[in-house]
Amino acid sequence: MVLKLTGSLLVTCSCGALGLWKAGQWKEHLKMLEQLRKMIILLKGEILYAHAPLGEAFGNVGRKSEGILGKLFLAVEDRIGQQQGELFYIIWQEEVDRRGKDMLLSEREQQELTAFGKHLGYLDLEMQEHTIALYLEQLELSIKFYREHEREQSRLYTSLGIMGGLFLSIIMC
Repeated sequence: MVLKLTGSLLVTCSCGALGLWKAGQWKEHLKMLEQLRKMIILLKGEILYAHAPLGEAFGNVGRKSEGILGKLFLAVEDRIGQQQGELFYIIWQEEVDRRGKDMLLSEREQQELTAFGKHLGYLDLEMQEHTIALYLEQLELSIKFYREHEREQSRLYTSLGIMGGLFLSIIMC
């Protein structure tokens, strides 16, 4: 009897912890999108107002940021600086793909990030400004969605974790 109770308690707690972890992932996703927005705004300033070349602009923004996104921007600067004759889009796509799983972005958001680099690298200053503005709009929509649903998703994941644990405990006993 004691073993069953202990097992039920462990299953319920672990499922509840899984629900809390999933709710935390939702919040981390939102933080990642907000950091990306901040970095794109900084990139816009570097390109439009400081008139920095792409490599230098990515490096400056990467050094002001931390985490996986900062590393992404610094890696892009490094690859541009190597002057291997690669197109900017190819460099951007490879670096985004290399870090894709660690960025906590959905598949759609990762595709939008990749497309951002495709349109940024070969255009004049005015078109780069429009590309950045369009991508910022897309980011704002994603951030708005995650903010609106943060509370309900956190409750849902936590509740489902606990209830799933209780359900499994009942079935096991």
